[in-house]
Amino acid sequence: MNHHLLKLWQCLVIFLLCAVLASACGFSGLSALSRNETNRTDVLSRLGSRGSEVRDIQKKLAALGYYSGSVDGIYGSKTESAVRAFQRNCGLTADGIAGPKTLLYLGLGDSSGAQYGSNDVYLIAKVIAAEARGESYTGQVAVGAVILNRVASPSFPDTVAGVVYQSGAFSCVRDSNWSVEPGSQAKKAAQDAINGWDPTGGALYYYNPRKTSDGWIRSRPVSVTIGSHVFCK
Repeated sequence: MNHHLLKLWQCLVIFLLCAVLASACGFSGLSALSRNETNRTDVLSRLGSRGSEVRDIQKKLAALGYYSGSVDGIYGSKTESAVRAFQRNCGLTADGIAGPKTLLYLGLGDSSGAQYGSNDVYLIAKVIAAEARGESYTGQVAVGAVILNRVASPSFPDTVAGVVYQSGAFSCVRDSNWSVEPGSQAKKAAQDAINGWDPTGGALYYYNPRKTSDGWIRSRPVSVTIGSHVFCK
């Protein structure tokens, strides 16, 4: 009888050990799956990447004058160098990797432009044409970004029209420059700003130091200087 009890006890111990091992293996498998899921969501376009996103990056960089290679969807050294140059110009970490923030600045991230209509694009483009027509393309996008940063700020009106026509906000509204019809580049710059590209790093103001002596605007914290405009917060 004792012999049978001993055998039964041994079987029970073996069963419990197997159950513990199975549970541990299952947990390990789930952990590995979780890690794989995380890795999939963290995939970025970088040296060696291929695909449609890389082609979009190359097209955008070529349009902005940073890339002159083939738009072949292959993230080679030329694409990486162009990304680095763009990142440096925008004040981003120049690691050559087209991560979420770089894509956003390129206007290739998740678009937040659904809230803006064609009238908003046109109005932003008019300000760009009047205020920054002699600036680089990046400088033109930057002016558009300031308008959108004001829309998002609780300190300003919450519409594009409200920001643009706010008393004293943009002197161009009151002078002959306002009659200038925005061209295709100004409209494209406005759309890039709406798509999320902000070369200013969140600036709410800008000024040309050669044209203003206003002490208040000059006292604002400077975020970046692009062309003849100083952008500040």
